[in-house]
Formats: sequence, C-alpha cells, structure tokens
Amino acid sequence: MCTATVQELIKRLELVRHPEGGWFRETYRSSETVPTRALPERFGGDRPFSTAIYYLLESGDISVLHRIKSDEVWHFYAGSALQIHCLWPDGSYQELRLGTNPAAGEQFQVVVPAGCWFGAELAPEGFALVGCTVAPGFVFADFEMAQAGHLCDRYPQHAELIMRMTRGYKSEENMIFTTPGPGLAIPTTEQQSCWLK
Repeated sequence: MCTATVQELIKRLELVRHPEGGWFRETYRSSETVPTRALPERFGGDRPFSTAIYYLLESGDISVLHRIKSDEVWHFYAGSALQIHCLWPDGSYQELRLGTNPAAGEQFQVVVPAGCWFGAELAPEGFALVGCTVAPGFVFADFEMAQAGHLCDRYPQHAELIMRMTRGYKSEENMIFTTPGPGLAIPTTEQQSCWLK
C-alpha cells in the first residue's frame, strides 16, 4: 500500500499519534468497571472490563518498548507482518510474529501478558493495521515506557535491541500522563511531543 493510501486509512479510521509510536484510536471501552477491591494490588483504582483500539504502524516507525498492567491481545487486520519483541521477567527474550502466514511462524492473534516489556516493528516494509484488546481495560496510568539504561542492566545480552526499540530513551521526565475523568487518559501535548521526536 502506498504512503498516500496509508494516510487515507489513517484519516478514515480517525487515528491519532500514540506516545509509543504509530497511530491509534480507541474503538471500545466497557461501560462497566471492575472495582479496585476485586483487582490485583498493582491497579490503583477501578478499571473498565475491557478496552479495544485500532493500531497502525508505518514503515520507519516502531512501537517502543513498554509494558502495561493487563494482558493485551493483538489481532492482525491488514498489511505486513509485525515483529513483537518480548522481554520476559525471567530475563529471556521471545519474538512473536503477527500476520497471515502461519507457515512463516506468523499468528493471527498473539497475547502479551501483563508486566512483559514489549515493542513492535514491521517485519518487511509497508504498514500494519492491527487491533489491541486489553482486559482489565487500559488507562494510561497503567502504561510505562521503558528506559534504555534500566533495561540494558536487566537484559545486557539484548542491549542492541533495547537501544533500538527505546530510541535510547534515558529520562523519567514527561512519563506521567493525565487522566481526564473515567475515560481514556490522554497524554498532554508536551508529553506527546517528547515521545514523537
């Protein structure tokens, strides 16, 4: 798909830039919530049952390494295959491939468990349109961007991957996201500009 067509898809789906890289739009947020008392301690408040988004990556862009507090299911919709890089708590690494060619090791769905550091990039060039479903539902308060130094200390054998998939990010500044009421937490303009450079 040519760049102009990708831009048309971004426009038609009303996608906006995501702090981790790529484009997204929330398409579903459960109207019901799980109360804090029923959630693990890592959650700091009530959470919707589930949320879902469109997510699009273009050639030359990446989803930088990050982690969230819930399991996330990725669904493949269109375009090129995605490589999802996972750094597990035990120090190991795994590459998941999201796409339409099972013979090449690609899967139509992959699950990234809560707390796993992960990021994504296109396997070939082009674009990938996927969906991400999170349960308990996503809020930006549960989103943590990786710092290169911390991850390199934890996973020294994967330092090259970490530097590439964090863009060398080192500071904790501008990592706090505002939460406008019970809906989707949106990063401030200043925070977005920091991450999208």
